[in-house]
Amino acid sequence: MLNDIKAVIFDVDGTLVDSMWIWKQVDIDFLARRKIELPVDLQKDIEGLSYTATAEYFKERFQLPDSVEDIKEEWREMADDLYKSKIPLKSGVRELLKFIKDRGLKIGIATSNSRDLVETMMKGHQIEEYFDSIRTSCEVPRSKPFPDVYLKAAEDLGVEPKNCLVFEDTIAGATAAKAAGMRVIAVYDEISERSRPHLEQLTALYIKDFYEFINNISS
Repeated sequence: MLNDIKAVIFDVDGTLVDSMWIWKQVDIDFLARRKIELPVDLQKDIEGLSYTATAEYFKERFQLPDSVEDIKEEWREMADDLYKSKIPLKSGVRELLKFIKDRGLKIGIATSNSRDLVETMMKGHQIEEYFDSIRTSCEVPRSKPFPDVYLKAAEDLGVEPKNCLVFEDTIAGATAAKAAGMRVIAVYDEISERSRPHLEQLTALYIKDFYEFINNISS
């Protein structure tokens, strides 16, 4: 699985950390403050969108008077403490990061989340030392499922896309990484479990947790 691989790139929410449920609650609370009920199709519509693009979507769909920057800041304030100390790493993350670094591979992040929250999470879990690059979809022209953020991460790492291995938990993310020409492994997350059949078709492997991947490589 690591043959010809020179860099490993991770999505964050639902992949590195168990946080997808947080954002549904943030959406519920954010809209409730404005006396708006959460639409049933919202999560599907915003899957893969960058932090900025999601704020733009909210502003337009719900006709909010708030600026896009104000929406983003309100979300950051709502999520900051959770990312600092309450959102756990996915099972086996720390062990996998060490496993990868010990083999001399580079490690990057390609996320739809905000850089501030990602850095807060990394510092809170003391894993920032493992990463050579952080890229967010806000820093590229197009969000996932387009490949832009993965291509930018590979560029940062100085590695050809074909030599990158990606861990993702959503269809939009896996589609983006595959479109970038990278090898993709799907990671189980409760929120995206309904998409498992499609994810298994898109990716080289579907794993329950990172210990499973380590055991497969080590055996």
